[in-house]
Amino acid sequence: MDFTLKIWRQKDSQSKGKFETIQVKDISSDASFLEMFDIMNDELVRNGEEPVAYDHDCREGICGMCSMHINGRAHGPGEGATTCQLYMRKFKDGQTIWIEPWRAKAFPVIKDLMVDRSAFDKINQAGGYISVNTGSAPDGNAIPIPKDDAEMAMDAAACIGCGACVATCKNASAMLFVAAKVSHFAHLPQGKVEAGRRVRNMIAKMEELGFGSCTNTGACEVECPKNVSIAHIAKLNRQFLVANAKGEK
Repeated sequence: MDFTLKIWRQKDSQSKGKFETIQVKDISSDASFLEMFDIMNDELVRNGEEPVAYDHDCREGICGMCSMHINGRAHGPGEGATTCQLYMRKFKDGQTIWIEPWRAKAFPVIKDLMVDRSAFDKINQAGGYISVNTGSAPDGNAIPIPKDDAEMAMDAAACIGCGACVATCKNASAMLFVAAKVSHFAHLPQGKVEAGRRVRNMIAKMEELGFGSCTNTGACEVECPKNVSIAHIAKLNRQFLVANAKGEK
């Protein structure tokens, strides 16, 4: 299979970027999108050209580092998958593919398709943890948890922090990410001790870092590679309202 790639190239965060056209040929339909990128970069290096910089790590859909906007969709065509789980058979032979980095004020471009997503780390540092000293690990069945709560907590914990929700949202909102972190703890007894402080601090940090507001279009849920539900945003809003009503800090 042959493809025409329109790839965003940008030297650094201070430079002006632009799309460059790169041709790739004889790509197997069974090759993953990142394998196709490896083949492309090998060819660029052989020709004495600068390879395209992009993030990747596990290549198993676990880490979420392979953040690319492909033909207008976060992680490309398909649902419930990251870019590294995307295969070239999803495209037509001879197709033109447009590839961009995440577009968000809070995710500045480092180089080409790489963006700085440390803003997510800062939100987590603001409250995405449990600081209670619980001693040694308790037995798994020592604290009864309703099945529905356990399933909702696990659904929220599936978030890998890739940033697809932010890249997809017209306001570059991080609400689905923050909601997943808050809801994960909100459904478990261990997270209730500092629930008010957690939600207030994480939302404050999200706003401080320049993420936009949520307008409930639901695009984040559609493009999330782990299918995290926007129902968690409702949980976040309830937690926030309760914390404000109680005046928790």
